[in-house]
Amino acid sequence: MYSNVVRSDGYIRRLLDFVRCEYGIDADDISPAKRGFYGETWKLCAADRRYFVKLVYAAEHKGVYENSFAVIDHMNNNGIDFISKVVKSVSENLSVQFDGAVIGVFDWIDGENRQDEKSKILEYQMMAKVYTVPTEGLNIQREDFSTKSAEKFMNHWALLPPDTPINALFERHRARIEHRAERLRLFSERCADDTSRFFITHGDAGGNYVEGVDRNYIVDWDTPILAPPERDAWVCMCWDWAVEGFHDALRQNGIDYILRKERLAYYCYHMFFFYLNAYLDRFKHTSETQGLEEYMSGWIEESFQYADKMP
Repeated sequence: MYSNVVRSDGYIRRLLDFVRCEYGIDADDISPAKRGFYGETWKLCAADRRYFVKLVYAAEHKGVYENSFAVIDHMNNNGIDFISKVVKSVSENLSVQFDGAVIGVFDWIDGENRQDEKSKILEYQMMAKVYTVPTEGLNIQREDFSTKSAEKFMNHWALLPPDTPINALFERHRARIEHRAERLRLFSERCADDTSRFFITHGDAGGNYVEGVDRNYIVDWDTPILAPPERDAWVCMCWDWAVEGFHDALRQNGIDYILRKERLAYYCYHMFFFYLNAYLDRFKHTSETQGLEEYMSGWIEESFQYADKMP
């Protein structure tokens, strides 16, 4: 899902002028870039270089997005070269403010998202390298295994007008939603007492694995946090080959860690509500529910067939 805000010619000219002034980039072409869930994204073409520009306007996401730049820069400085590279402003800032939004500029990465058995193994190998990056002194959010994602959704759901299509959809799935909120609470309690063995995690690496011409990348590091590897592994926990591949990648990078079932289950239920909140933010002002309907009964269900069996 991408931003579909229609921008006027005047807005685009102001954006180009701003990038020219703040970054010294004299772009001769700009076009929408269909990448990323939050914010609006653009592809800039200059005479000898291409750039990816992302703006985040939503108040609830601006702080997280702004904090992510230091983490990306830290990984760049520690030898992680398969992620987006931040382009600093003329004043050496990692991000700047434009029109009430946080704006970031990155080197453009060519390629397409790919998700299959081969790409998952390569993704795990890349993420395991990220886990070797030292984190001492890094200002980054830390996992607390809370139930806030479910609480946020329930609160927002309660405020929806009862006669809207999106509310009707949630009502049809009420039993499923309430069951998963309770399961999240139970696994939150099981995980909260142990916050050891945390690394820099992505949170949606598979959805942002990009296969390029000569090499592959993991992009869109908007929400990195210190967390256990299960934050990146949960989505494939129902496949033996994926768990084995994840463990192999950890071992190959000298990381002595075995995925924990209670943490995998926590992230399965947590991410269900995380994505529900994202859809709700996008759809609560419209009658469009197709993408949300597909999510409720789509790809995530296979993970729940595994998680729901955990005692």
